[in-house]
Order: sequence, then structure tokens, then C-alpha cells
Amino acid sequence: MALIGAVALIVIGPEKLPRVARTVGTLLGKAQRYVADVKAEVNRSMELDELKKMKETVEGAARDVHTSMQTTASEFEKDWAATTAGLDGSTTASSDSTTAETFVQYPEYKHPKKHWRVKQGAVPHWYKARNGVRTKALSGAARVARYRPQKLN
Repeated sequence: MALIGAVALIVIGPEKLPRVARTVGTLLGKAQRYVADVKAEVNRSMELDELKKMKETVEGAARDVHTSMQTTASEFEKDWAATTAGLDGSTTASSDSTTAETFVQYPEYKHPKKHWRVKQGAVPHWYKARNGVRTKALSGAARVARYRPQKLN
């Protein structure tokens, strides 16, 4: 390195040497960055190829599992059909019809008072007390304590 520096000092001269050294340094930095980018791109492409191979193996395994499940399901259906073939057909038909008749579809729940926090009307307290309308909310523990049966002595 010292020999190269001495030759450059003699050939280029002391006035131009700092500017040439700066230029050579920037060019070397750019070259290093370019080489690093090329290496990174090559590594990315290799990883991408590995991921593609891994994806293909996983997809193949998933296809194998899917086909084995289909064959198992078809075997099960055949076994089920063979097992249920000897049963009385009228029993299954009547049970199917009763389940269809007992199935009731209820409408979606809608709270009876849409705006229950808003005061609905001016009902006097004496009227509420006479008719048993709750005017204050009780916590769960207070409700249990209030309505717990009393012990007899």
C-alpha cells in the first residue's frame, strides 16, 4: 500500500492527489454497493426458488391428504349405507318428518323498549309502589340477599 501511495504521489503530484483519492474512494464505494446489491438479488432469487419448491411440496402433501380424505369419506358412506340398509325404512322416514315439523324458526329478537333510558312518562311513585314496579335497580348480590328465604328458628 505504501509503495502504491508513493508511486501515485510521484505520478499524479501532491496538488491533484487528494482529489484523485476522493474520486477513487467514491468509485470504490459505488462498486462495493453494486456488488452487494447483486449478491442480495442472487440470494433473493435462490430463496425464492427454495420457497417455490417448498410450496410445491406442501401443495402436493395437501392434495394427498385431500384425496385420502375423499376416499375415506366415500368408504364411510358405503359402510354407512350398508349398515343402515337393513333398518326399517318407515322408522327413519317418520323421524325425519317429525324433526321437520318440530323445527320452528323464530323471528329475530327485538328489545321491547327501543329507548329504555329515555323517560317514557310521568307515573307517580305511589302508583308504581302499589303495582310492584321497580323504581331502582338492584345488584345481583343485593337481589339475592333481598329475596333469600328466611331461616326458621
